[in-house]
Amino acid sequence: MEENSTSLERIQRVDIEDQMKSAYIDYAMSVIVSRALPDVRDGLKPVHRRVLFGMQGLGLPHTAQTKKSARIVGEVLGKYHPHGDSSVYDAMVRMAQPWSLRYPLVTGQGNFGSVDGDSPAAMRYTEAKLARIADDVLKDLDKDTVDFTPNFDESLQEPTVLPTRIPLLLVNGSSGIAVGMATNMAPHNLAEIVDATCAYIDNRDIPVEDLLQYVKGPDFPTGAMIYGTDGVRDALLTGRGRVVVRSRAEIEETASGRSCIVITEIPYQVNKEEMIRRIAEMVNEKKLEGISYINDESNRKGMRIVIILKKDAVANVVLNHLYHHTQLQTSFPVNNIALVDGRPKLLNLKDLIVHFVAHRHEVILRRSRFELKKAQDRIHILEGLLIGLDHIDEVIRIIRGSENAPQAVSRLMEQIGLTEIQAQALVDLRLRALTHLERDKIQAEYDELAKLIDYLQRLLVDESMQYGVIKDELVEVKEKYDDGRRTEIVPNAEEFTPEDFYPDDDVVITISHLGYIKRTNLAEYRAQKRGGKGAKGSATRDEDFIEHLFNTTMHHTLLFFTESGRCYWLKGYEVPEGARDSKGRTLQNLISISPDDKVRAIINVRQLDDPDYTSSHYVVMCTRCGVVKKTLLSEYSRPRSTGIIAVNIREQDQLLEAVLTDGQGELMLASRHGQAVRFNEDALRALGRNSTGVIGMRLEGNDQVVGMVAVQPGEERTLLVVSDSGFCKRSPIDEYRKTNRGSKGVKTLNVAKAGEVVGISLVSEDEDLMIISRNGVIIRFPVAQTHVASRNTKGVHCIALGKGDTIASISPVASGTNEEEEVEVDE
Repeated sequence: MEENSTSLERIQRVDIEDQMKSAYIDYAMSVIVSRALPDVRDGLKPVHRRVLFGMQGLGLPHTAQTKKSARIVGEVLGKYHPHGDSSVYDAMVRMAQPWSLRYPLVTGQGNFGSVDGDSPAAMRYTEAKLARIADDVLKDLDKDTVDFTPNFDESLQEPTVLPTRIPLLLVNGSSGIAVGMATNMAPHNLAEIVDATCAYIDNRDIPVEDLLQYVKGPDFPTGAMIYGTDGVRDALLTGRGRVVVRSRAEIEETASGRSCIVITEIPYQVNKEEMIRRIAEMVNEKKLEGISYINDESNRKGMRIVIILKKDAVANVVLNHLYHHTQLQTSFPVNNIALVDGRPKLLNLKDLIVHFVAHRHEVILRRSRFELKKAQDRIHILEGLLIGLDHIDEVIRIIRGSENAPQAVSRLMEQIGLTEIQAQALVDLRLRALTHLERDKIQAEYDELAKLIDYLQRLLVDESMQYGVIKDELVEVKEKYDDGRRTEIVPNAEEFTPEDFYPDDDVVITISHLGYIKRTNLAEYRAQKRGGKGAKGSATRDEDFIEHLFNTTMHHTLLFFTESGRCYWLKGYEVPEGARDSKGRTLQNLISISPDDKVRAIINVRQLDDPDYTSSHYVVMCTRCGVVKKTLLSEYSRPRSTGIIAVNIREQDQLLEAVLTDGQGELMLASRHGQAVRFNEDALRALGRNSTGVIGMRLEGNDQVVGMVAVQPGEERTLLVVSDSGFCKRSPIDEYRKTNRGSKGVKTLNVAKAGEVVGISLVSEDEDLMIISRNGVIIRFPVAQTHVASRNTKGVHCIALGKGDTIASISPVASGTNEEEEVEVDE
């Protein structure tokens, strides 16, 4: 009973909330200070510091033979690090991996893992020793340069920090997750860091921005490329930033003529095997297209991952998809948090250099004081030896006359005036030191020590000399370990744009009367002879037909002008892809066009984001009633999802055509009844978008304008005119006399014989002509097969139309053939 009451008296009542807070704070600080965050001075966490110190204690410099890793781990565990053996072994392994540390501190022998993520062999199989650079990390540790603290059981002493000559935190970086905070510091190039540190030593007030001329950015052990400098600049100036790292890849051609992507360097901390596996999965899931198979040809000489592409794949587009969707491109989030006087702090480039230099300054002072004391102690003994040698006979007499060594020391002190230390040194002197040669050696050593003492005394009072030593040692380090930059920095790099994921292929855009749109690769349309029956080009409904057909590229911007006078935007790749005989998708799903409105003209232009281009080019529009209007292209360079007003349309009129011009040429308009007018474009002044325009062509009766073309000065192309019954002809531009704007024009086609005009176009003999009927039949044939004729003629039959079918649309395209299919041709 008495025992129970005594136990109860020892129980303390505490508030659980307060206890939880206190315990958690203690735990958090222990993790922050003793486990997760590096010290700003030597850039090491306690476990790494203890591993290096333990290996030095085992006598494992870079010149020594390696020892079993289990022996090293046991040494560190038993003396300094009372935690699991895996924590010590994992830390040592990482310090030996050249893909993990920019400058490895341990040299391993055996299987220490791989960039594929393979685990290292067990510690009983591997061996290790300190790397050459680690010698400079531990140098002068025995010269009282840093403070020591008792180990976990207070049986030994261990250093609280290492006197490193290498700015490890900057050159090797660090990463760790503490409680409530984390650090992720990028490695840098040693030579660049040394140059920046020397610049700071020369000018302690140097702005951090000026240090950026020395430090270009991180230098990762795996090489690769840093894409863009904005994130790098943020990281160096503020301590936080996002660095985009991209694999080094080249596009090559295999022996069979297929393109392949060869990757020789990957981003830092990326598992190569996992990256390849994920790419293969995405290919199988159809998330990545254009890849046939992947070979990993990496070996001891270096990395080589070969991605074989399919025959029709565009290598640059596939590579951009790989960068965007896989770990071929990653971002490294920089967060420079380190311990400064035991407290976590965010540090920029200059802060890190300042703290390293301050640490080195302290090391230099402590080392100099240690060496000065050692030299003074030694020169004190040498002074006694020289005095004794000068009075050698008396010294010998005193020693021989003494009963023991202590008496000899005492008598030497009394009779010759030596100190106890000097007298003891004389007593311990060997007889060979009495020779003339030995005396000269002692005198030489004395003279050298006198010079050293003088130097150290001056050094300890001269701050400029102290910083000069720091700088000289840094330069020495640079000369020993500089191995060049591995990571290339690509300046002015931009984020991915949608264009990066699409090849800039030539395509044909078709829009039907009912508003269905699609794009088809130009190669699907093969050339035929004039007069052929054509091939089915679109699966239109009975009441639908193709109304617009033109060629463009995937990267061009398409400006859609509707009959109500509004303008909408689409990029070429935004138009849904469809087979040649597919219907396509309704245009209303792509642009916010009104259900009762209709696209009448399309302009495709590449340089819509170029101010110089858009301010020197114009959009010229015409209506069915012959009204024309000119507006600067820049008025259409800022897209809106709901479209914008392009021209005010009068009642009973509709927008018919819009063309792109440079303002220096001429305009030609043609009517359904076979009239054509030609006049200078400068007869039109540029108007704002929200205006109506002026009369361009006067029409008679129920005649309407069916087409407009822009004619450049010195135009060598001919004007192609096509009738609704399938006749076409070409005439030189000079056949049409120039008139004033607003005239009726001259005859361009014998409509009585050929039928009414459905369209006009400027063509050259090295182009092909695509003609599409209202029933969706397409024929493509060389323009050269259509002979040049005078303007007021019937022309030749260019397409055999079925019963009730008529021509709907025409478009010249770049010449090219695709003979994979045979089509019946009417001669």
